[in-house]
Amino acid sequence: MARYTGPKTKIARKFHEPIYGPDKVFERKNYAPGMHGQNHRRGKQSEYGVQLQEKQKAKYTYGILERQFRKLYHEASRRGGITGEVLLQLIESRLDNIVYRLGIARSRAQARQLVSHRHIAVNGTVVNVPSYLLKEGDTVSVRERSKSLEIIADSVAANPASYSWLEWDANTLTGKFMNYPQRSDIPENINEQLIVELYSK
Repeated sequence: MARYTGPKTKIARKFHEPIYGPDKVFERKNYAPGMHGQNHRRGKQSEYGVQLQEKQKAKYTYGILERQFRKLYHEASRRGGITGEVLLQLIESRLDNIVYRLGIARSRAQARQLVSHRHIAVNGTVVNVPSYLLKEGDTVSVRERSKSLEIIADSVAANPASYSWLEWDANTLTGKFMNYPQRSDIPENINEQLIVELYSK
């Protein structure tokens, strides 16, 4: 399956929350899409259905395809610790997500595009792989020739970085991945335990 590029509000309505950020249309229609969206007499969702929906919500939120997501889950289970929390920590350490968290891009989709178009460097070396996993202490910066891009300047001005696990220098457009975030520091409303239960079957 290719990456989803359709209407974002439709997906947000499917999960009953604005997973892509503030959305005026969602505020007016915060029920499931389709002709039966407002029908509250639907049958109770199965346990498997609840778990699958949570996984899909996480995939859409971070823009990750199934193969990548499953690979991250296996890596999380291999590392030890609480698998669900480690999974989210690994997802948060992806380069496209860090570019978004630092405020270099307004959305994760825009962050992926900046990375793919070679505007971002890690430890001084250009990296064009959005799924690249950062390690603690890695630095992320905007390439010198890309610092004048209006899309980056506007995003940095509108979205100052404010996460405890990231360090940001607005003058040099350079950020540092200090450490993996604690679960309580990750703002996304995702029940990672349901995802673990789904993959454990």
